[in-house]
Amino acid sequence: MYRQYLQGCNSTKKQLLQAEANAKSKKLEFWNQSQPVMPWDFRRGKKTTQATNTRSQTQQCPSYPDICVPPNSADLNCPDIPYRRFKVVPPDPHGFDRDGDGVGCER
Repeated sequence: MYRQYLQGCNSTKKQLLQAEANAKSKKLEFWNQSQPVMPWDFRRGKKTTQATNTRSQTQQCPSYPDICVPPNSADLNCPDIPYRRFKVVPPDPHGFDRDGDGVGCER
């Protein structure tokens, strides 16, 4: 969250900060990445170590490269995992991408 913009939001500041904390704890949207890069860092060109780990992670988790659910793990459904709207590459052994659009657990 861009905290510098909260100055003009005195009536909702507490709610916004709580919503951010809730999203972080539930790993929703932006926070479902293993190493999220903050927008201000991304614009400055800062990178995390994720780039160096991507190749080995993709080899271990070929169907779900952004979140890494190994293909040999127990049969899982979307309610069983904390991730939403992540990349799915066929094959999809857990059936997370029900509509075949390449995005898992959209609903």
